[in-house]
Amino acid sequence: MGILDRLKPKRPRKTQTSPAQLSRRIRIGLWAAAFLTGLIGMVNLLSAVTPSLPERRDWLELFVPFEVRASGRVFTAIAGFLLLVLAANLLRRKRVAWILTVGLLIISIIGHLIKGFDYEESILAGVLLIQLLIMRPVFTAQSDRPSIAQGIRVLIGAVLFTLAYGTAGFYILDGRFKVDDKLVNFSLRESILQTLAMFFTEDNAGLEPVGRFAEFFANSIYIVGAVALSFSLLLLLRPVLLRGSPATIAERQRAREIIDQYGQSSLARLSLLSDKVYYFSPSGKSVVAYVAKGRAAIALGDPIGPLEDRAEAIIGFQHFCDRNDWFPTFYEAVPDQLSLYESLGYRYVQIGEEAIIDLKTFNLKGKANQNLRTAINRLTKTGHSFKVFEPPISDDLIAQLKPVSDEWLQAKNGSEKQFSIGWFHREYLQGCHIAVVYDAHGTIVAFSSLLSGYNKKEVTVDLMRHRKTVENGTMEYLFASMMQHFQKLEYDSFNLSLSPLAGVGSSPDAQRVEKGLNYFFENLNKFYNFKGLHQFKEKFQPRWEPRYLVFQSRATLPDIAVGLVRADSGDRLLDYLKPGT
Repeated sequence: MGILDRLKPKRPRKTQTSPAQLSRRIRIGLWAAAFLTGLIGMVNLLSAVTPSLPERRDWLELFVPFEVRASGRVFTAIAGFLLLVLAANLLRRKRVAWILTVGLLIISIIGHLIKGFDYEESILAGVLLIQLLIMRPVFTAQSDRPSIAQGIRVLIGAVLFTLAYGTAGFYILDGRFKVDDKLVNFSLRESILQTLAMFFTEDNAGLEPVGRFAEFFANSIYIVGAVALSFSLLLLLRPVLLRGSPATIAERQRAREIIDQYGQSSLARLSLLSDKVYYFSPSGKSVVAYVAKGRAAIALGDPIGPLEDRAEAIIGFQHFCDRNDWFPTFYEAVPDQLSLYESLGYRYVQIGEEAIIDLKTFNLKGKANQNLRTAINRLTKTGHSFKVFEPPISDDLIAQLKPVSDEWLQAKNGSEKQFSIGWFHREYLQGCHIAVVYDAHGTIVAFSSLLSGYNKKEVTVDLMRHRKTVENGTMEYLFASMMQHFQKLEYDSFNLSLSPLAGVGSSPDAQRVEKGLNYFFENLNKFYNFKGLHQFKEKFQPRWEPRYLVFQSRATLPDIAVGLVRADSGDRLLDYLKPGT
């Protein structure tokens, strides 16, 4: 490079907008649009009941009949009410909400002009209309198509029913209404026209009910119409619902190939269970295993794939969720990925800790392990024995485990869980290691299913169950024996799985959400023995590693909490628990 080249002024570099900044700008735009939509809705309602300026009204009378101007007030009021309802749905980026809002703004502009030439309100509505047209690409969230079809059917059916209901009522109720102080006996044609006038004229075409029953009937027409309209709107704005089989055979095979290559934990194995659905990154190299419950799309762990594709997988999953009106959420995310999530505009809270035993250094020596040695010695003397079965597990063994599992569930007054844990199902258990404890009579009294880690020598505890009455120390004997067994097989680590809420909110700088979760950990043992489970795992002196819930906004946490409960209980679990499974 010559001297003259160096002296040339350099063009300023274009600064790239980060995904977090772009997301923030979009949120600001959405909040502004939603606020203006709600504001215009309120303006419409106030304008519909406010008299027009005399000079404007006098000028309009030369061109616009009174009936048309009165109808403009009615449509302005209806549009105002619907705009208030749609304002919140614009924040969800709903395409249907955008279409309806644009249509209602056009109606509002026309209505303001014809009812009193209120150009101020029309300009305000026009400004919002232009903003929404510019922001059109942002509104990508789809509604549930079957629900849309159902909503349209409900709306059409409600209109026809209301028309038939009103027509029949006016035709039957002779002498119960008056127009211009004269009692009216409606013909069939007049009944139809009067019913339409109830919705499209300001003064119901001069109709006045005579008596309480007639007044009730007139009001009931509005009630039927309002309920039908509200219900159809609810269906039109419903988030996408997953129906039928969660994932196809081809998608499961593709997910398995990625997980076999890049999986690093037992969560990878649980990602292949039949309750999961799969999102594949734009490159096709990564997969996100998730369940969709309500508006929460909850991924089990971090995206699985090469590290260089991780950001694209997260961004792609977020856009995919936006299109389906879901909240993207990552459950049991590892600490190593938190900085990446933060750079993409996500938040996180700790939800517990995983207990991990280093099998290279594990032993039962020392005072701290005295109770474990005592349990092993006592159960060995009473004739108990331990054995590990490798997959594939026989149907005969699963049949022997079933009564133990049923007895354990009955004692806990609970049901099978899923999503982040396996459940008692023949096909699933056939692919696990099974560790069992026999009593002196050769009967299985306790067992645990174990998952082998992908691409590293780690084994993880999944199900752990025992009969109602067992010798003290049976589970300690089972776990200590499992650790010794896999230590001999030269495994690197033994994962005792997640201890929910352990270590959450105990530090002074903990978030408010984490401190709230700590309250559950300390005070709700009668519902779920969080502390007892943690104390049992603590006996083995594990290394504790934090796990996190990653989400976009604290406002979504209630929906996420409900989604997690539904995912854990398993809406489709009954499909896998039929007789013989």
